[in-house]
Amino acid sequence: MSMDFNFFMNDVVRQARQEITAAGYTELTTSEEVEQALGKNGTTLVMVNSVCGCAGGIARPAAAHALHYDKRPDNLVTVFAGQDKEATEKARSYFTGYPPSSPSFALLKDGKLCTMIERHEIEGHDPMQVVNKLQKAFEENCEEV
Repeated sequence: MSMDFNFFMNDVVRQARQEITAAGYTELTTSEEVEQALGKNGTTLVMVNSVCGCAGGIARPAAAHALHYDKRPDNLVTVFAGQDKEATEKARSYFTGYPPSSPSFALLKDGKLCTMIERHEIEGHDPMQVVNKLQKAFEENCEEV
């Protein structure tokens, strides 16, 4: 039974990774990759991915749809909570003042946190509400494409 469960979970994780990278996000799997990506100049949106239902039903669709907007972050990256632990921990070190939360979004500008959308602002909400929150953050912090 546990072998079947592991196959199932591997498939869920693989699908979750594919959904977010297909939307244009670069997957960061090591703390070095995170440091390099989040230290860049410009704006960077970090999606903290997870296998929970609100990630698949709300956060990942919102992450994709929010990009259809006049202003967008320069860089789109993702870390996977519970899978790529070092990378996730390193990314969260940039989210000062916020407890660990997944799924979640962080918008950084020149390596500094501008805004955070935590799990409680995602779970139980409609994907369009999350899209609106993301686009509001883009409007306030990003340049026109």
